[in-house]
Amino acid sequence: MSQRAVLEVIALDVEDAVAARAGGADRLELVTDMAADGLTPTVAAFACIRAAVDIPLRVMLRPADGFGAGDVDRLAGVAGELRGAGAEEFVLGFLGADGGVDLAAVERVVGEIDGSRWTFHRAIDHAVDRDALRKQLDGLPGLDTYLTAGSAAGVDEGLPTLLAEAARRGEPGYEQQLLVGGGLRLEHVPLLRAAGVDAFHIGGAARPEGWGRPVSEGAVAEWRGVLDEG
Repeated sequence: MSQRAVLEVIALDVEDAVAARAGGADRLELVTDMAADGLTPTVAAFACIRAAVDIPLRVMLRPADGFGAGDVDRLAGVAGELRGAGAEEFVLGFLGADGGVDLAAVERVVGEIDGSRWTFHRAIDHAVDRDALRKQLDGLPGLDTYLTAGSAAGVDEGLPTLLAEAARRGEPGYEQQLLVGGGLRLEHVPLLRAAGVDAFHIGGAARPEGWGRPVSEGAVAEWRGVLDEG
């Protein structure tokens, strides 16, 4: 029997979190402002969601739309506040103007979260060289996941890259879990599962009525069922 796949769901508030948990989510990614593709939530929002559900929460550390780190000291301070409030897992990823990883910014923020586990998010899909980015980040404390669609355009176009990276798991720079998300649909799941992908990330797919409505427990449960079949 294949290993149970991880299902991570984007949550904006307590209502989302409770519905996602009830539907079978294993983990939540906490963000605010999806109009900007997900920014750092407030400490108060994190605390409310943490009190409402008992599953792991990964908190976004992203100050503005795009993949620049902005004021790194300020962002590191926010990360420290969230850590102090009990956050144990995070999501981050910064690129420089040249499209390469902003290693100094990543290291500064990672130093502030003090060994916490973290995901490097879809900034990888916008990097000029995915392989180089992975090699540069290799060995950073706490990095255990890459959230990627394989392409900036989404999973449809990124499938060949995702399958190739899944086949390299265990190599230097490829030890981390591949968390697939970004235009992900249920019909993608069988091929990805067959390739060994064991973690899936959904946002809009958990909200059949759109981002203006909360997470649907039923939609999450449907994903849970399909993943468990695989």
